[in-house]
Amino acid sequence: MKRILALIAIVAFTFALPSCKGKSDADLKTAAEAALQSNPDLTTVMVDVKDAVATISGEVKDPATQSAAESAVKSVEGIKSVENLTSPAPPPLPVAPVTISADDSLTTAVTDAIKDHPTVSASVAGGIVTLTGEISKDDLKVLMQKVQATKPKKVDSKGLTVK
Repeated sequence: MKRILALIAIVAFTFALPSCKGKSDADLKTAAEAALQSNPDLTTVMVDVKDAVATISGEVKDPATQSAAESAVKSVEGIKSVENLTSPAPPPLPVAPVTISADDSLTTAVTDAIKDHPTVSASVAGGIVTLTGEISKDDLKVLMQKVQATKPKKVDSKGLTVK
């Protein structure tokens, strides 16, 4: 009889022991994801949990958001520590302003650009260069580079016939 009671006690202890462990990694991951989703700035952050240690990754908008992501996951009950692999997005590159030449100086520059192509003529109005005439396929690329270098608003080459 003592043996049966001892066996029952061992079986009961075996089944009760895992329940003392706490939340599973899957439950912790779900809770951490919910904590991140509650902040709209953290929706791009991903989380993985192994042995109650959370690893967060992804791109965030700035260092403050990076810190907020770590704090949100640390606040989840059962998370032992957080490895923060998030990175702030690089600042946007400055955009150089487009310089548009005045029509008189643009006309002079375009006339100089097309001088090596006697079968092509150009007109300038409102910063738009309109090309007409005939040109060989090989010369077209060179001509377009020269005309674009004059910094017009637009180049209209529909009037060119390419041979």
